[in-house]
Amino acid sequence: MATYTCDSCGMAVNATCAKCDVPLENGTLTLDSGDEVQISFCPSCEGKIKSPQCCGADMSCTL
Repeated sequence: MATYTCDSCGMAVNATCAKCDVPLENGTLTLDSGDEVQISFCPSCEGKIKSPQCCGADMSCTL
């Protein structure tokens, strides 16, 4: 399971898919512009969400 940590305050978050009860994994989504956005995704149903934020910034995830 991916653990997202706030670089500012140290808060950490683990997440699971409410639909499948499967741990979310860290990933990236490439936009049409070529920019990459960090996401969390469910490997079972392939649902995707924007990765969590804390202290006004994206939380980081180390794989």
